[in-house]
Amino acid sequence: MHNPTLSRRLFVIGNTLLLTLVTLLGIIPFVHLLSVSLSSNTAAMAGEVKLWPVGFNLDAYRYLGEKAEFFRSLWMSVERVVLGTVINLFLVFITAYPLSKPGSQFRSRTAYVWFFAITMFFGGGLIPTYMVVKMTGVIDSVWALILPGALNVWNMILMLNFFRSIPRELDEAATIDGAGHWTILWRVYLPVSLPSIATVGLFTIVGHWNSWFDGILYLNSPDKYPLQTYLSTLIMSINSQMTSLSIEQLEAMENLSEKTLRTAQIFMGALPIMLVYPFLQKYFVKGMTVGSVKE
Repeated sequence: MHNPTLSRRLFVIGNTLLLTLVTLLGIIPFVHLLSVSLSSNTAAMAGEVKLWPVGFNLDAYRYLGEKAEFFRSLWMSVERVVLGTVINLFLVFITAYPLSKPGSQFRSRTAYVWFFAITMFFGGGLIPTYMVVKMTGVIDSVWALILPGALNVWNMILMLNFFRSIPRELDEAATIDGAGHWTILWRVYLPVSLPSIATVGLFTIVGHWNSWFDGILYLNSPDKYPLQTYLSTLIMSINSQMTSLSIEQLEAMENLSEKTLRTAQIFMGALPIMLVYPFLQKYFVKGMTVGSVKE
């Protein structure tokens, strides 16, 4: 094997430096958030915290962890993510399959594609959507957070393009063996669709986990708030609670400020997604690119 040329070595060095820089740009903000959340009130407010905690303490996380509402909202978020992801993937899967067929097999395909595509550009608005959710009887329940967006059209289009990249010979072979569409979908398409499913699943998980505004709209009881909705309202409730705290509680919150608490809640909100992403990363790039190039 011949030695790499000078231009090749320069390319490898430059590419390594660029990717290292991009990686640091993604990691450093989270390190700073963690450092601020673990620092004292004085250091955080004075802007003395960079990449290492100053006046290390766990008061912000202790404040979040000692509240029963935090764990209740965490469970609500987990329930929403699990139910929402399963329902979304099921609907996306069974919708993308028929729409991936050529017009010779599904004559109304184009009409249905336009029907779904229009919903990406036009919506009913906030008040009509709320009225629909209310009239279906799911207000103040986890279903109000799941059903309005149960079928994500963008994810469906990604899955559709993936299905269209699957060789038609697989369909033909399964049909000759006597398999129907339902069998082909679950026995042929599902096993080869793991990269696309992982990609769409990651999008769905992140979307449900980060969503907070619909919790305020559709949930009447704060006890049913998902984590992001609870955290978004936590800061506003601190000032109103200060007057009812005992001397011991006030002393315990000496190193707790709005800044340290806000950074702690941002880090806690992002941590589950950061833990899930590495397990889906190997499928992510393939799921995004496969089906993007046609013969």
